[in-house]
Amino acid sequence: MKCRRISLESDVEKYEVGKGMEDGFELWADVVTKEWIVADTLVKVTRDSGMIVCPYIMHRRGRTFLREGDYIITDSDGTKHVCGEDKIFTRYQKVE
Repeated sequence: MKCRRISLESDVEKYEVGKGMEDGFELWADVVTKEWIVADTLVKVTRDSGMIVCPYIMHRRGRTFLREGDYIITDSDGTKHVCGEDKIFTRYQKVE
């Protein structure tokens, strides 16, 4: 069966550190040792204490850690997604 994604208006914002866009942070050391992801391009934030943390958003499949240049998409139903800057505007069309 082939299906076409139903049109759904979404808010698309490029992630910026310090704007409170993420749902939380995980220690960099835990991301590197406990997660099955490539950590090279993850956003890393150094706290005043010297701890390095990585921001993430929560969704029904768990956590998605944010990478440099990522956009956070919030659908009209409140569902959040992450999309890289290399694909964002092939998947989402700007609404005038």
